[in-house]
This record gives sequence, structure tokens and C-alpha cells, in this order.
Amino acid sequence: MYFDPRAKEYPMKNDPLTTLVVPRPIGWISTISRSGVVNLAPYSFFNAVASRPPFVMFSSAGRKHSQTNAEDTGEFVHNLTTWELREEMNITSSDVGPDVSEADLAKLEMVPSIAVKPPRVKRSPVAFECKYVKTVELPATDGKANPYSIVIGQVVGIYIADEFIVDGRVDLTEARAIARLGGLDQYTSVDNIFKMRRPG
Repeated sequence: MYFDPRAKEYPMKNDPLTTLVVPRPIGWISTISRSGVVNLAPYSFFNAVASRPPFVMFSSAGRKHSQTNAEDTGEFVHNLTTWELREEMNITSSDVGPDVSEADLAKLEMVPSIAVKPPRVKRSPVAFECKYVKTVELPATDGKANPYSIVIGQVVGIYIADEFIVDGRVDLTEARAIARLGGLDQYTSVDNIFKMRRPG
């Protein structure tokens, strides 16, 4: 099968892109609004895009609260999603108004960050404290506007729970990080880690 993904109708029931690009890390983004409300939302279009210095990005379909807050305040935090936190992460994907804190909905305790104002999820074993850098709009090749944009931040602080540092290295095997697969309800967990040496 071959098809043009720019076509109005896909030859399948669901958008195949999200099924073909797998697994997709989940950016669990915490921000604070100008009025002080803590926002927490998962983004399946998320990744690290540089290492020294480190940058991460998340992509928002439409101007959601996380993007608005990051742009308004200049800060956001990525919290690692794990098997243990899967239900809470799912609750925070709820479509609620800007005065509602998704962290409260999910009954998640948030704790202060060090370098930025948005707090991190206390039970998450990893958090990236980020300073907002820029938003990149994604116009189509025909010049038409799209609802998608990429929010980029520089990581200025990293929290790692001590139990996941083994012999001077990070070992997230027991954390069972989760990621998105296809459709609206498919996920996976990182349970099987193997090693391969690079040639040369």
C-alpha cells in the first residue's frame, strides 16, 4: 500500500502515522498559569533533540494550556511517566478548563522544582526542568496554516530518584517507563533492555 498522507481521507480507520512511529515517549508537562494554576498534561509528540546543552520539545495540536503557560511564563517541566503512574497520567489527559489543575484531578502530589517555578510530580522518578526557548509553527507545504506547533525548551536542571542510579549510571529498568503506540488507547512499557556495541 502507498498513499499520500496529505489526502483528506486515510485508507484506514485511524491515522497510521501514530501506529508506525513507535514507541513515542510521553512528555508529561507541568506548567503554571499566570494566575498560579498548576497544569499537568501528557504529550505523545515529545522527545529530546540535543544533548550538550540539552533541549527537549513537545508538540501541541492547537494552543493548549501547556503551550500557553510555557510561552507566558518561560518555564515548564517534563515528568517521566511510568507503569505505576499510568492511571494518573491518563486522568491528566482530561479536557478541562484553565482554572482546573489536572494534578488535583489525578490526586498527584507535586513538589517544588529547583531552577524553575512549575513543580514536578513527586512520584515520577525523573524530571527535566526547562526554560522555554521558542515555538516553531508548522505550516503545510502548500503554505496553509496547521494547528500544530513545536514548543522547545532548554533543560536547566535534571532530577533523578536515587534508587535509579546504579554504579554511577542511570538504570530505569525497574521504573518501567511507558510510551504511546497507535490509536487513542495503545501504550507500551519499557520492560526489555538489551545492549549492542557500536562497530569500530
